[in-house]
Amino acid sequence: MKCVKYSTTFITLILLFAGSVQAEEDIKKDHPLQPAIQYAESCLDKIEAIPGYEAVFFKQEVVGTSLIKQKTRIKIRHEPFSVYLYFENPHEGREVLYVEGQNKGNLLAHEAGFLSVVGTMELVPTESTAMSENRYPITMAGIGNLVKAVIEQWREEVKFGESEVKYYKDARLGKMTCRVIECSHPRPRRQFRFQKTRLWVDDATGLPVRVQQYGFPKTAGAKSPLVEDYTFSDIRTNVRLTDADFDQVNTKYAF
Repeated sequence: MKCVKYSTTFITLILLFAGSVQAEEDIKKDHPLQPAIQYAESCLDKIEAIPGYEAVFFKQEVVGTSLIKQKTRIKIRHEPFSVYLYFENPHEGREVLYVEGQNKGNLLAHEAGFLSVVGTMELVPTESTAMSENRYPITMAGIGNLVKAVIEQWREEVKFGESEVKYYKDARLGKMTCRVIECSHPRPRRQFRFQKTRLWVDDATGLPVRVQQYGFPKTAGAKSPLVEDYTFSDIRTNVRLTDADFDQVNTKYAF
């Protein structure tokens, strides 16, 4: 058997690497975000166990240099993933449809009023027209995708320190009483996309109902700017959504 000799420097590097890996694992194990991740995962299980739902969806987000605020009525079906949006304010009467695996992966949209003369548009979800008032494409719509994004974000953040996690009980959101999980970071770092994240969960149903994301303040002493705020209210899970709910020829729609 051939004997292989390693230099002291090489052995030291191996030990340092092994130590850093163990240190990273210890950070993950003891990180204050771990219980929050587990709780968020249990909430995700609850929403994914529901075939579909209807809700009122409020969105406030910064897109480029513009602040976008919208109120829509939304239908979500998980299999196949399907989305129907009816805009109430602004763009009242605008409708958007997306069904995974249909229409070559495109969404269907039409405007109301005078702009309806354009007819139904078929758009790639990530193209500029579809994204002009959105930070994320329609393929990421819905409560489940929203919570998945938070979980993925926290899983990355758990690799590092400088995270403070707080829990708030009895937070009010309209008629709902919620539990809020808040994770914040004291200073800007490349690994932190947001300064503060809040996940709101309805006490009555255990369903996530709101996510807020705050950016880092640009000047010392300034407040963290709210860059993303997504809220679901009047969630109805006892609905039976069929193909007709996501079909442009549905007579209740104006496509």
